[in-house]
Amino acid sequence: MTDRIPPIIVRCHERSTVPRQRRGEARHRDASPTGTRYRAVYRNVYIARDIKLTALLKAEASWLWASGEAILVGVSAAAVHRTKWLDVKLPAELIRADRHSPPGIVIRSWSLRPDECQMVRGIRVTTPARTAYDVGCSFPAKRAIPMLDALLNATRVPPAEVLKIADANPGARGIRRLRSTLALVDGGAESPQETRLRLMLTGANLPPPETQIEFRNAFGEVRIRVDMGWREWRVAVEYDGEQHWTDARQRAWDLERIALLEGLGWVVVRVSADMMSRPGVIVERVRAKLRAAGCAV
Repeated sequence: MTDRIPPIIVRCHERSTVPRQRRGEARHRDASPTGTRYRAVYRNVYIARDIKLTALLKAEASWLWASGEAILVGVSAAAVHRTKWLDVKLPAELIRADRHSPPGIVIRSWSLRPDECQMVRGIRVTTPARTAYDVGCSFPAKRAIPMLDALLNATRVPPAEVLKIADANPGARGIRRLRSTLALVDGGAESPQETRLRLMLTGANLPPPETQIEFRNAFGEVRIRVDMGWREWRVAVEYDGEQHWTDARQRAWDLERIALLEGLGWVVVRVSADMMSRPGVIVERVRAKLRAAGCAV
């Protein structure tokens, strides 16, 4: 096993031991420090070919490309903060003195206060609050909300901390968009589909649901948790991904969980991935359950 490649990402210096390209040889072979076992992410930064590139690996690769002389911001900072479901196709975002960059890296000229940066696993990044501020100012709401939901879920930063930064930058570009976007963000969402489902309901003028409602047993332990719902009317809405229908053990637990919830006087509206293409059906089912429970919708 001595031939196994230990690192996922490696960086080669400008004067590395990579052999020069021979006449007629494919260009990508010259770009790899170990023949065909690595592929280039950025200039002099490579990833093992059998590793899938993620937003986090892309952010780490951009940090290596900059030789650590940068601050990761925006989507790249969000990735380092362990935000899930980020689009790997988005460019890495850095702040550095030298504004030249290769394709796939964007150099930002944003001004940061010292308390808006921190070190995370040896990488200098913006704080969760500042990262959320930058994402909210940079993207339209439809793209920003799932990212911000996931960022807040990963870091537990309260929206109030993001608004403090907005208050300190009243004339910043995208600030009005950020404020309207934050009003729709909920860090309780645990998947982009849960975010989409929640926005589907609120967009139909239903009351904003509470996310990740917990039900505890007599010992105070969490026994059940539902994606979203309304305690006042005891109506829950669950997004069930593919595993809820194909995994026998998961399906059995789902049936038991629904029985327990019904025993507590709750009704559950289950939403499948296929149903997400029929928002009208979902909204009317939820509306009917809320009305039956006494909600004036």
